[in-house]
Parts: sequence; structure tokens; C-alpha cells
Amino acid sequence: MIALPDLLAFAAALTAVYLLPGPDMALVLSTSAFRGPRSGLMAALGLAISRTLHVTLSALGVAALFHAHPILFNCIRWLGAAYLLFLAWKILRAEKRAESKEANDAGAGWGAIRNGVMTNLLNPKALIFCAFLVPQFISTQHDLAVQYLILGATLVGLGFLFDAVYALMASSLAKHFSGAATVQKASKLVLSSVFGFAAIRLAFEDR
Repeated sequence: MIALPDLLAFAAALTAVYLLPGPDMALVLSTSAFRGPRSGLMAALGLAISRTLHVTLSALGVAALFHAHPILFNCIRWLGAAYLLFLAWKILRAEKRAESKEANDAGAGWGAIRNGVMTNLLNPKALIFCAFLVPQFISTQHDLAVQYLILGATLVGLGFLFDAVYALMASSLAKHFSGAATVQKASKLVLSSVFGFAAIRLAFEDR
């Protein structure tokens, strides 16, 4: 088992990461603001699925494979950068937030989940992060599978909690400023810029 102080330290490290602005946060904010809270929560679910996959892949040693084969790492991160640029373009073209149930339902579901999965999954640095952080709290004196399960559940659960809060906050603010065209345009520029800068950083920053 994992000692409580170690688990709390792990949660504190994750909290610091989830509070930092990035493509995951921007995705949840933009999806919820332009498509409604249900879509924002679906995007958060997609991010949770991807983080689960990253924890699993890190446990299987895929991060070591990326380290041994830089070309594979680069291919994944360039695909991720292209997808982030695609999301930035979609935000700039987004129409005014639809209030009808039909429009909200149309933007929810698999599309939002897919965006969440792809945004995080195509970021190999998220996998490297999992592979770097999680083993620091693993003890070889205890069952490795149980420890990975506990730490992985903490990583995914805490991330979904933060994303859900961001989704609800963004939806509330969008409703409050629904009549302010200037605010809507500014939010599009800011959120699309976050995706754009994240894409550039992912594509060109050294590991």
C-alpha cells in the first residue's frame, strides 16, 4: 500500500499541474463556453479516458520506448501539435453559444469525448509526465499493480474533478456574458491562442 503522506504529496503535485493553464484546460473551457456544460463535462470525460491510457502505457514501459526511439516521439508530438492547431481554428470559427436543447445535445457526446481523448493522448509529454511522476511514489516492497491502481485512480479522479469545476465555471461565465459580443470575441482569441502556443511548444520544444 501507499503511505498517506506519500499519497497526499502525490495529490499536491497533481494539483499544481492541474491549476496551470494548458491545452487540456483550454479545451474544457472552450467546449463548455461554446457548447454548454454537458459538452464540457464530456470533454473532461475524454481527458480522463486519455489519462487512464497514459497511466497504463507508462506502467507498460511505453515511455521508455519513446525515449529509445526519438522519431516515434516526434511523430506523435507533431500529430498532437497539428490537432491543437485544428482546435484553435475551430474555436475561431465557433458560432455564438447555442442555448437550445437541440444545439446543446448536438455538441455533446462523442464529439466532445473524442476531442478530450485526442488532445491529451496525442501529447507524448503527458505520457512522459506520468512515467516520471508516478514511479517516484512506487515502493518495490509492495504490490506494484495495486500501487499503480491507486496512484492512477488519484491522477485521473483529481484531474476529472478539476476539469468538471472548469467546465461549470466556464458555462456560468458564458451565460453571464452571453450578450457581450466583445467578451465573446476576446474569449475566442484567448482560448485559440492557448491552443496555438501549446501546439508550437509541443512541436518545437525539446523533451
